[in-house]
Amino acid sequence: MPASSAIGSAALASGLVVMWSSGFVGAELGTRHAPVDTLLMWRFTVAAALLGAAWLALRRRRLPARAVAEQSLIGVLSQGCYVGPIVWAVGLGVPSGTCALIAALQPLAAGALAGRLLGERVTARQWWGLGVGLVGVALVVRGDLSGATAPAWAYALPFAGMAALLAASFLERRARAPLSPTDALPLHCVTSALLFSAVAGGAGHATAPATGAFWVAVGWVVLLSTLGGYGFYWLSLRRDGITRTSALIYLTPPTTALWTYAMWGARPAALGLVGMAVCVAGVAAATLGNRPRPAPTTDTTADTTAEAGRPADTGADPVTSPDRPTATARRAAGS
Repeated sequence: MPASSAIGSAALASGLVVMWSSGFVGAELGTRHAPVDTLLMWRFTVAAALLGAAWLALRRRRLPARAVAEQSLIGVLSQGCYVGPIVWAVGLGVPSGTCALIAALQPLAAGALAGRLLGERVTARQWWGLGVGLVGVALVVRGDLSGATAPAWAYALPFAGMAALLAASFLERRARAPLSPTDALPLHCVTSALLFSAVAGGAGHATAPATGAFWVAVGWVVLLSTLGGYGFYWLSLRRDGITRTSALIYLTPPTTALWTYAMWGARPAALGLVGMAVCVAGVAAATLGNRPRPAPTTDTTADTTAEAGRPADTGADPVTSPDRPTATARRAAGS
């Protein structure tokens, strides 16, 4: 590999990890100055305005009604129901690094479920890695509970967010009218803005705090987390492929922990550090070197798929195939 290419790849990888981690840090930064629903309302409102204006200027075209309906639902799940519980958990005192660690299990869980939901084979190595990863998460949570002020039930919120993202990922895999990310992401942000505007308005939290710190937090999550994380994810996906990109995502929990320590002096518990190492080892074993193989299909299935006007299943990753934009790819929009 030429030196310039290696440097470019390293810079891209670093940018992805840093930007993806910024969402968890931004959640803690924002909830120090405003209620969770206020932060989320203004985050998605500003993001929707920016992306919507760019779409109108550069991509304006008529979108199929079915595609708008499908992507609106996917947006509610992949951003609203994913980001909301995670930011809520951080607001209740769950450490940002722990939320990042739980959320980072999503692609691995999706791969495990792909066998039943999409008919793709999942290797024993992947099941083993999932089990080890869950043990690592349990150790991290146990270490947090020994010294954190968050209620125990708050640790279920990141898992709920991850489940919503899983649902969005599989819905998109089954979408009848898929859209490119440049068309889908503005829709996701618009639907999330409407959702959280209704929530914040109903709770009387729609008014933004009159402090500069709050708008710094909003700018942080819009520019770094939504636009930056999303952009670096797709650049990495197109340049380096899904295996390397997914592996990089699993570097975000320790990066988040280091970032929160540098900003606020938040030291993870010793048991949490051990759990994080166990989780990374399990995920690495499951994702590096082995990818799920597709279940055998018959020619009849391929012909039926072709007749329906959709490409036959090629065995690509069920959640983040580089040949098709997915909700998992848009996690950067909600990270």
